[in-house]
Amino acid sequence: MVIQRKVCMLGATAVGKTSLVRRFVESMFSERYQATIGVKIDRKLVELDGMSVSLLLWDLQGEDDLQRVRLSYLRGAAGLIFVADGTRPETLTIARSIQESSREVVGDIPAILVVNKADLESEWRVDDESVRAIGFSPENTLKASAKDGRNVEAAFQLLVRQMAARAS
Repeated sequence: MVIQRKVCMLGATAVGKTSLVRRFVESMFSERYQATIGVKIDRKLVELDGMSVSLLLWDLQGEDDLQRVRLSYLRGAAGLIFVADGTRPETLTIARSIQESSREVVGDIPAILVVNKADLESEWRVDDESVRAIGFSPENTLKASAKDGRNVEAAFQLLVRQMAARAS
Protein backbone atom coordinates (compact mmCIF):
# COMPACT_ATOMS: atom_id res chain seq x y z
CA MET A 1 0.00 0.00 0.00
CA VAL A 2 1.25 3.46 -0.92
CA ILE A 3 0.48 6.41 1.32
CA GLN A 4 0.33 9.83 -0.37
CA ARG A 5 1.49 12.92 1.53
CA LYS A 6 1.68 16.58 0.50
CA VAL A 7 4.84 18.44 1.53
CA CYS A 8 5.31 22.18 0.99
CA MET A 9 8.71 23.82 0.49
CA LEU A 10 8.75 27.32 1.97
CA GLY A 11 11.30 30.10 2.28
CA ALA A 12 12.65 33.37 0.95
CA THR A 13 13.55 33.96 -2.67
CA ALA A 14 16.71 32.19 -3.94
CA VAL A 15 17.36 30.01 -0.87
CA GLY A 16 17.40 26.84 -3.00
CA LYS A 17 13.95 25.29 -2.56
CA THR A 18 13.71 24.26 -6.22
CA SER A 19 17.32 23.05 -6.24
CA LEU A 20 16.70 20.87 -3.17
CA VAL A 21 13.60 19.34 -4.77
CA ARG A 22 15.43 18.76 -8.05
CA ARG A 23 18.38 17.14 -6.26
CA PHE A 24 15.97 14.90 -4.28
CA VAL A 25 13.69 13.93 -7.18
CA GLU A 26 16.11 13.85 -10.15
CA SER A 27 19.57 13.70 -8.46
CA MET A 28 20.50 16.80 -10.46
CA PHE A 29 21.73 20.32 -9.78
CA SER A 30 21.88 23.32 -12.08
CA GLU A 31 23.84 26.53 -11.49
CA ARG A 32 21.23 28.40 -13.53
CA TYR A 33 18.78 30.24 -11.31
CA GLN A 34 15.18 30.12 -12.42
CA ALA A 35 12.59 31.69 -10.14
CA THR A 36 9.50 29.63 -9.38
CA ILE A 37 6.30 31.41 -10.33
CA GLY A 38 3.36 30.31 -8.17
CA VAL A 39 3.90 26.65 -7.39
CA LYS A 40 5.69 23.71 -9.03
CA ILE A 41 4.62 20.22 -8.04
CA ASP A 42 6.86 17.14 -8.19
CA ARG A 43 6.32 13.60 -6.99
CA LYS A 44 8.72 11.06 -5.51
CA LEU A 45 8.13 7.63 -4.04
CA VAL A 46 10.05 7.10 -0.80
CA GLU A 47 10.57 3.72 0.86
CA LEU A 48 11.06 4.01 4.59
CA ASP A 49 10.95 1.27 7.22
CA GLY A 50 8.88 -1.01 4.96
CA MET A 51 6.44 1.77 4.11
CA SER A 52 5.91 3.34 0.67
CA VAL A 53 5.16 7.06 0.75
CA SER A 54 4.36 9.01 -2.40
CA LEU A 55 5.43 12.57 -1.68
CA LEU A 56 3.71 15.39 -3.54
CA LEU A 57 6.31 18.15 -3.27
CA TRP A 58 4.82 21.62 -3.57
CA ASP A 59 7.67 24.02 -4.32
CA LEU A 60 6.17 27.43 -3.53
CA GLN A 61 7.35 30.70 -5.00
CA GLY A 62 9.92 32.34 -2.74
CA GLU A 63 8.85 35.48 -1.00
CA ASP A 64 10.21 37.78 1.61
CA ASP A 65 6.69 37.76 3.02
CA LEU A 66 4.10 34.98 2.80
CA GLN A 67 1.04 36.38 1.07
CA ARG A 68 -2.50 35.36 2.06
CA VAL A 69 -3.17 33.97 -1.44
CA ARG A 70 -0.25 31.58 -1.11
CA LEU A 71 -1.38 30.36 2.30
CA SER A 72 -4.16 28.50 0.47
CA TYR A 73 -1.48 26.32 -1.16
CA LEU A 74 -0.72 24.89 2.28
CA ARG A 75 -4.14 23.30 2.79
CA GLY A 76 -3.89 19.53 2.97
CA ALA A 77 -0.14 19.53 3.69
CA ALA A 78 1.13 16.74 5.94
CA GLY A 79 4.58 18.30 6.34
CA LEU A 80 6.54 21.48 5.75
CA ILE A 81 10.16 22.09 4.85
CA PHE A 82 11.38 25.59 5.61
CA VAL A 83 14.51 26.51 3.69
CA ALA A 84 17.05 29.17 4.61
CA ASP A 85 20.33 30.13 2.92
CA GLY A 86 23.38 29.68 5.14
CA THR A 87 25.08 32.65 3.48
CA ARG A 88 22.12 34.98 4.15
CA PRO A 89 21.09 35.12 7.84
CA GLU A 90 18.01 37.23 7.08
CA THR A 91 16.48 34.18 5.38
CA LEU A 92 16.23 32.51 8.82
CA THR A 93 14.02 35.34 10.03
CA ILE A 94 11.88 35.01 6.91
CA ALA A 95 11.57 31.23 7.47
CA ARG A 96 10.43 31.89 11.05
CA SER A 97 7.85 34.46 9.88
CA ILE A 98 6.51 32.04 7.26
CA GLN A 99 6.37 29.28 9.88
CA GLU A 100 4.23 31.44 12.16
CA SER A 101 1.86 32.36 9.30
CA SER A 102 1.60 28.76 8.13
CA ARG A 103 0.43 27.56 11.55
CA GLU A 104 -2.76 29.59 11.06
CA VAL A 105 -3.62 27.40 8.06
CA VAL A 106 -2.23 23.94 8.84
CA GLY A 107 -1.76 23.98 12.60
CA ASP A 108 1.14 22.17 14.21
CA ILE A 109 2.16 19.61 11.58
CA PRO A 110 5.61 18.03 11.16
CA ALA A 111 8.12 20.61 9.95
CA ILE A 112 11.87 20.85 9.54
CA LEU A 113 14.36 23.58 8.71
CA VAL A 114 16.94 23.00 6.00
CA VAL A 115 19.78 25.50 5.96
CA ASN A 116 20.98 25.18 2.37
CA LYS A 117 24.28 26.00 0.66
CA ALA A 118 26.52 24.09 3.09
CA ASP A 119 28.97 23.75 0.18
CA LEU A 120 29.76 27.47 0.58
CA GLU A 121 31.29 27.10 4.06
CA SER A 122 33.70 29.99 3.60
CA GLU A 123 30.71 32.29 3.04
CA TRP A 124 28.56 30.72 5.78
CA ARG A 125 26.97 33.32 8.07
CA VAL A 126 24.43 31.19 9.96
CA ASP A 127 25.39 29.38 13.15
CA ASP A 128 23.58 26.96 15.46
CA GLU A 129 22.87 29.73 17.95
CA SER A 130 21.02 31.86 15.37
CA VAL A 131 18.94 28.82 14.35
CA ARG A 132 17.99 28.16 17.99
CA ALA A 133 17.29 31.87 18.54
CA ILE A 134 14.45 31.81 16.00
CA GLY A 135 12.90 28.68 17.51
CA PHE A 136 14.05 25.75 15.39
CA SER A 137 15.32 22.79 17.39
CA PRO A 138 18.61 21.09 16.47
CA GLU A 139 16.85 17.74 15.91
CA ASN A 140 14.58 19.36 13.29
CA THR A 141 17.33 21.27 11.50
CA LEU A 142 19.75 20.04 8.86
CA LYS A 143 22.58 21.78 7.05
CA ALA A 144 22.39 20.69 3.43
CA SER A 145 23.68 21.41 -0.03
CA ALA A 146 21.55 21.02 -3.11
CA LYS A 147 24.75 21.46 -5.12
CA ASP A 148 26.74 18.52 -3.72
CA GLY A 149 23.76 16.56 -2.36
CA ARG A 150 24.87 16.72 1.28
CA ASN A 151 21.97 15.86 3.64
CA VAL A 152 19.28 16.36 0.98
CA GLU A 153 18.00 12.79 1.18
CA ALA A 154 18.37 12.88 4.97
CA ALA A 155 16.17 15.99 5.20
CA PHE A 156 13.28 14.41 3.32
CA GLN A 157 13.71 11.15 5.26
CA LEU A 158 13.57 13.07 8.54
CA LEU A 159 10.30 14.72 7.56
CA VAL A 160 8.79 11.43 6.32
CA ARG A 161 9.69 9.80 9.66
CA GLN A 162 8.00 12.65 11.54
CA MET A 163 4.88 12.40 9.36
CA ALA A 164 4.76 8.61 9.86
CA ALA A 165 5.10 9.01 13.63
CA ARG A 166 2.28 11.56 13.64
CA ALA A 167 0.02 9.26 11.58
CA SER A 168 0.46 6.24 13.87
